[in-house]
Amino acid sequence: MGAKGYPYVYGGYDTMIRELGERLVERGVHVRVYNHRALFPQKPRYVNGIECIYTPAIETKILTQLSHTFFSMLHACFSDVDVIFVVNSGNGPFGLISRFFRKPTAINVDGLEWLRPKWRGLGSKYFRWASKMATKHFDQVINDSDEMKRVYLELFQTDSKVIAYGANPRENVEADPIFKWDLQSREYFLIVGRLVPDNNAELIIEGFLKSSTDKKLVIVGDAPFDDHWSTQLKKKKDPRLDFLGYITDSNTLAALYTHCYAYFHGHEYGGTNPAMLKAMGYGCAILALDTPFNQEMLQNGKHGWYFQKEAESVKDIVEKSENEPESMFYLRKTARDGLTEKYNWEHVTDQYLEVFKELAEK
Repeated sequence: MGAKGYPYVYGGYDTMIRELGERLVERGVHVRVYNHRALFPQKPRYVNGIECIYTPAIETKILTQLSHTFFSMLHACFSDVDVIFVVNSGNGPFGLISRFFRKPTAINVDGLEWLRPKWRGLGSKYFRWASKMATKHFDQVINDSDEMKRVYLELFQTDSKVIAYGANPRENVEADPIFKWDLQSREYFLIVGRLVPDNNAELIIEGFLKSSTDKKLVIVGDAPFDDHWSTQLKKKKDPRLDFLGYITDSNTLAALYTHCYAYFHGHEYGGTNPAMLKAMGYGCAILALDTPFNQEMLQNGKHGWYFQKEAESVKDIVEKSENEPESMFYLRKTARDGLTEKYNWEHVTDQYLEVFKELAEK
């Protein structure tokens, strides 16, 4: 519980629930996923062997996710489930409920939510407190990177198990889907992600427009809700900018990744990032913001270049990449080599299953 549900795919957590859930079913596990009732017009009880429970929520921007997990947790605690798995550190306080009912629990806490600009003030304080509560009330805390494990040790004096996020690499993706936007292979840079401040699309756009490149910058994604910041960002006018919004077709998204000249990754907070893994799996030359998380994923520069959080640094890396096409070719050629065993979904599933079995036996 804690994601939007199955087989709904909106972000990283939803993808993980799908990839993990289907593989656990193949291994003989009875998997139950708690779905947001409002998101599913059709409500079949079983989908691909996964049991779906449709619980309600208080449908407001702030309370939707938390209330949904609260109701789901109550339902699970009054049922015969062996282990409860929760995603999102904001759900940390609900471990108190499962502890009262003596239900074994694990939580994937993911990124540094309390540092994200959208959670200023009270929201930031809540996420930091909730993350601390997760370490107090859940039996097993899971992080998806070694750097996040270090953060939880330092801030909350709590050890955690590192299980990374998986990737689904693809090769030989045809370029046909990108032609509808008049795009040509290797003639555009790419950004993929939600249009929120901490993904730094505004910074990348500013630096890109300062550069001398004739290539385009294609931005895939949008804000999950209407807000002034993303609206103003999309109003920027330049013939080199293309805002495509959300792309839900997997083949189209794969083509956009595969045929870009280079992929920009500006995500600032969090551990193993799904968009970065896609870029590696599709063989992209990666230009990433210099953070400990991105350094870990790209093996300290082995599989990508880094830029600083300054528009001038973005400008410089755009022009450098254009002046060194052979370096971009090499990064594309070796990108998939960075997807070591820890990013393999089968290996990820084996690790989660081991955790769940250990919890069930306690």
